[in-house]
Parts: sequence; structure tokens; C-alpha cells
Amino acid sequence: MEGNPVINRSASSTQSEPEIVGQSPVFQNVLNQVRIIAKSDSVTLIQGETGTGKEVIARAIHNQSLRSTGPFVKLNCAAIPGPLLESELFGHERGAFTGAYAQTKGRFQQADQGTLFLDEIGDLPLELQPKLLRALQEQEFERLGSGQTIRVNVRVVAATNQDLARLVSLKQFRADLYYRLNVIPIYLPSLRERAEDIPELVRHFVRKFSARLNKPIDIIPEEVMEFLKYHDWPGNIREVQNFIERAVVMSSGPVLRPALTELKQVMRTESPVACQTLAAAERDHILEVLNQSSWQIGGQQGAAARLGLPRTTLVYKMRKLGIETRKSSRRPRLQVVPPPSAREAEMAFAGAF
Repeated sequence: MEGNPVINRSASSTQSEPEIVGQSPVFQNVLNQVRIIAKSDSVTLIQGETGTGKEVIARAIHNQSLRSTGPFVKLNCAAIPGPLLESELFGHERGAFTGAYAQTKGRFQQADQGTLFLDEIGDLPLELQPKLLRALQEQEFERLGSGQTIRVNVRVVAATNQDLARLVSLKQFRADLYYRLNVIPIYLPSLRERAEDIPELVRHFVRKFSARLNKPIDIIPEEVMEFLKYHDWPGNIREVQNFIERAVVMSSGPVLRPALTELKQVMRTESPVACQTLAAAERDHILEVLNQSSWQIGGQQGAAARLGLPRTTLVYKMRKLGIETRKSSRRPRLQVVPPPSAREAEMAFAGAF
């Protein structure tokens, strides 16, 4: 039979598919963090590129927590104009502003006894940040147009694809709110960092859209899967999902026939790493992850966690590959004196006699 068979479609059409897909060590490390974090009520900040599945991870935290029977309420801070965002978060009284014809509960009150997911938190207007900070710290707020304080019991999970620390340095995000949100940080790896999960994701989305669209797709050709494995996927999982949905729609038989030419403009070119030894490629990858983690080796946001390695294993690999830690790289170096020019050498030679 041609290509890679997809899991039996009759089973996939009757059973609900898990939304979390991936067996790579770096992604399994994220899921291990989720299992630990879910047991607490602490504010959590999920960081990662667009399309990496931040909402899915936020929902997983809620589903595995003691609040799982409570509501999971979400709000995209970038999707609502600033003047309306305060009302969406905290609610308003009748007559609080033009068009406020009835009292309305905000997302904080809707999420009472559950979890509030604030997506794109980096886009929250500066003027709203003090009120959010108070709601996080005190679990209380007032609706627009009301002086009555409302108390809630809400766990907040926030997410962003922006560098909040950089926004703080640029005075575009309050430092106190950043530190309050960053109690438990989770870094979601890009699909480039977990490329071994691409085949499983492709099969998952083929099953999902095959069942939804009632278009049986039984085979993914090997050459198609190889092509998809080596694509950059700058839009990460969301891009894979949209591409596979389009491919299922356009395929006319049981074999997946995606329009691969759509991806050629963003295919990875032959990298110099491909011509290097395996050790050199590994060294370059470790250096890249160290730079991304500001040379922090341990901890939840350290390079070891991002690589899915124990800290001691990463330190061993760094020594083996000749990578100095930041501490050792600060050792004083001998000053290198450039060799004299030919004219200087001639003058020095003449002066010696």
C-alpha cells in the first residue's frame, strides 16, 4: 500500500481525539510541568511563539486542577478595543456608558471558582494594568459605574508571544504586573524545536478533518510526509492545522494530496549545519538554546528544560563540545598583540645596531 497509513478512520470518528499531541522530550517536559503546576492556584504565564498551542496548555492546566468542575473563561486582550476591555474584564452597571442598557458581569466574575485565561496579555493597555494587578493580588474589583467591591476566587493563566521583560524595559508594560504574572512561567517550544512531533501532528489533523468533513483519507504518501517534516512552519501548529484542513478538502480520494507548492516559498534552504558533523550541529543547537535562555542552564526556563535534558547531562555535553559556561567565560584573557608591520620590523632591526 502506498505511503503511510492513517489510524483506522472508524475508530477516529467515534472517539474524541486528544488536543495535546507530541512525544518529543522537550514537549513532554512541558506536559510534566503542567501536571505539577495544575495542583497549585498560582498565577501562570505561558510564553511562546504564535500558534504553539498556548490556549490548549492553559485548558490542560484547568482540566487537571481542582477547579476543573468550575468555568474556564477566556479573553483575548488584543481582540477588544481598549475602551471596551475594562468592561469585558470587570463588567459594568446599567448606564455606565453610552449603550450600557443592562448590568453585565465581566470575565473575572464569570470565572469565579474557575480559571480565567488572558491571552495576548502583552497587548493590555497601560491604563488598565493597575486595575488588573489589584484584581490579581486582592481578588476584588468594582464594575464600571459602581462603587461596590466584588470579591471572586479565580485562578489566572496568562499567555503572550511577546517578550514582556523587554516591554518592561521600554516602559510599555508595568514591572509590578509582570512580576505578578510571572510567578510560574511556562515556555512553549516552537515546532522547529520539536520537529520530531510533526508526523504525529499531521496524522492527528488528517484524522480530525477527515471525520469532520466526512472525507475518508487513509494514506499519507511518504514523500508528502518527508516534505512536511522539513518545512519551517513559522506559524507552528496553527499553520499545520490550517494546511492539513485545506489538503483534506482538496483531496479527491483516499490519498492525501496537499498542494506542496504553497509551502516552497518558506521551505528551509540547505543549511550549513547539514554539511557539518553531528557534533558540530549539536553544538550549534545547544548554543542557540543557551542564547534564547540568556545562558541560564537550570530552572524551568533554563536551557536544560528547553532541550528536554537533565541539567547534569547538558553540562556534560557542554564540556564535551567545548562550550564554556558564562561564569568560566569571564576568566581574564591574555591580550593578543598584533605582529609588527614590515616597516616597524625594519626600523627595530636597524635600531639594534
